[in-house]
Amino acid sequence: MKTKVISIAFALLASLGAQTIMAQNMENKLTDKNAALATIAALEAKGDLTRLEPAINQGLDKGLTVSEIKEALSQLYAYTGFPRSLNSLGVLQQVIKARQEAGKITDPGTEADPLPANYDALKQGTEVQTRLSGAPFDYKFAPQTDYYLKAHLFGDIFARNNLSHAMREIVTVSAISALKGCEPQLRAHAQGALNMGVSEAELRALPAVLQASVGEEEAYRLRQAIAAVFNEPFTEGAPVEAQLFPQGEPNTAYAKYFIGNSYLAPLASGEGKLGVANVTFEPRCHNNWHIHHRGGQILICVGGRGWYQEWGKPARELHPGDVVDIPAEAKHWHGAARDSWFQHIAIGVPAEGATTTWLEAVEDEVYDKLP
Repeated sequence: MKTKVISIAFALLASLGAQTIMAQNMENKLTDKNAALATIAALEAKGDLTRLEPAINQGLDKGLTVSEIKEALSQLYAYTGFPRSLNSLGVLQQVIKARQEAGKITDPGTEADPLPANYDALKQGTEVQTRLSGAPFDYKFAPQTDYYLKAHLFGDIFARNNLSHAMREIVTVSAISALKGCEPQLRAHAQGALNMGVSEAELRALPAVLQASVGEEEAYRLRQAIAAVFNEPFTEGAPVEAQLFPQGEPNTAYAKYFIGNSYLAPLASGEGKLGVANVTFEPRCHNNWHIHHRGGQILICVGGRGWYQEWGKPARELHPGDVVDIPAEAKHWHGAARDSWFQHIAIGVPAEGATTTWLEAVEDEVYDKLP
């Protein structure tokens, strides 16, 4: 019976998903180089050196030069700190060495031209900052920080011409998207990117790049910032760029059984039909321990990263494509990871007299130990 249920469900999901993908398909206006640069910047900001190495390799294959990547990683010390900048530069060195040993072509690029002897970093930096901000900006509360911003970041660094100002803002926006708690700065730089020559199409294409290569949370932050820049309503609940199924409405009927916010979108219901619904969990959202009596349940994971745990067993990490066959009478819980939205299709296995018993919440110390 369960095999038949899964087959029917996958057929339904494929049909609905194909229609949604076609409706959401849009052309990526970023060049391959700038898309690669965005990925490198965001992974640097996350400190994700494991994924940074192949991203740098791919960037070099896509046409980025060593000089351009080095410049981007050096600039980012002003936004993410010296430790992450230096660590990432170390990864770049390792990649260059490995490519040389493998005989792969690596374009060193051209270093920035030296600045003229009479270069006034404070004057030039003030002009650059004014252009980026759209108006003069003076941080009077901390004059020394104001000086560092003008003379060093926007004066010394932005004056180096081996990256254009537009490329520098793509780097900055992508990196800040990966930093939690920096939403005001992200909105400012999303607008600043437009002021510095990034096209609207390029800016709007960046979240899809981050979604595919870095993570859902980073893409979500940037989409939210872009909506604010263009004064657009932001009603998106789940940061899933290629969301296959509708998010639905707030799951108020079952809210008392959930920690955090969830959303429910019925896909098939009614007498004589298989009960199928898409459930969306915000980061950290998870339901209480509960038991499905008689019928059990099947979960098909379709977006983000989440967890499933049965009583007395280790928690199982879930990713798109994973299927969880929950037996009847098994005490369990499921939901999103701490740093990711999560979506799964929930299918109730038909059974006469099937019911659900909701139990206690998952203890914080149990949930918070999960990565």
